[in-house]
Amino acid sequence: MDSQNTTNTNTEAKMLLSHAKTFRLHTGNLVNRSRLKKKCPGSPSEELRDCIQASLSEWISTTKLSSKDLTDTLEFSIPEATDAITPEEREELKVSVKLFLHESGQSSIKDAVEMACQTLAVSQLDSVIIAPPGPSDGDSQSLAHLQPAWEELEALVRSKQIAAIGTSDLDKDLLEQLYKWAQIKPSSNQVNLASCCVMPPDLTAFAKEFDIQLLTHNDPKELISADTFQEAVRAGAQDLNIGDWRLEWVLRYNVIVKSRGIIKSKGYLVSAKKTST
Repeated sequence: MDSQNTTNTNTEAKMLLSHAKTFRLHTGNLVNRSRLKKKCPGSPSEELRDCIQASLSEWISTTKLSSKDLTDTLEFSIPEATDAITPEEREELKVSVKLFLHESGQSSIKDAVEMACQTLAVSQLDSVIIAPPGPSDGDSQSLAHLQPAWEELEALVRSKQIAAIGTSDLDKDLLEQLYKWAQIKPSSNQVNLASCCVMPPDLTAFAKEFDIQLLTHNDPKELISADTFQEAVRAGAQDLNIGDWRLEWVLRYNVIVKSRGIIKSKGYLVSAKKTST
């Protein structure tokens, strides 16, 4: 791209980003993106940061931008990097999702699930694990803190957009409280083995009694900080002055071939809102 075209592209990108109030970003299938495959991220946080930066940069440099397309919601995606699931192969695949909420609000959950279904061309996600935002002011997580998000997940199960729902990092007492209260019970609970090298015996016993699958993960409590997210956006936008953006949610999906246990595709969906000025 010559310097004149680069200048025009940057001007159009800045105009679109300056006008938008929300942006939705899809990294595409990371399994097929050689540019990102060459890197070996040291953590999920580094992987997400690199994905945001690379996807935004690639979108600006490859997409035909036009100020005629001004919209309040801007979508960044690389079409050729997306692997939609065909109806013929759907039964052979399991679509698993983990949703990291950075702000409270049930609408975020519905928006994220609908975007995942649309992106992957499926009507239902096989499983969704929720990671709600941490309690404010250093309070510990409570049932009251979990209930609004869980009720929205239950509604999405009833509407058949999700088959099974699960939790992340609940101890035995909180998992038991949620199980007794919930109308649709959690099918799984993720445990971070960085914080406990061995599954707590009381959690293991409770999960076994009530048929809750215990899974392990290595995600940090905060998948990406506000500052790191802002830095990734600015770097991906090639230092254009596009304002400040506030992260709403991050959804990570894995599409697994059931019979072989291999990952067919993996990616992130990200939603952010412009900070009020």
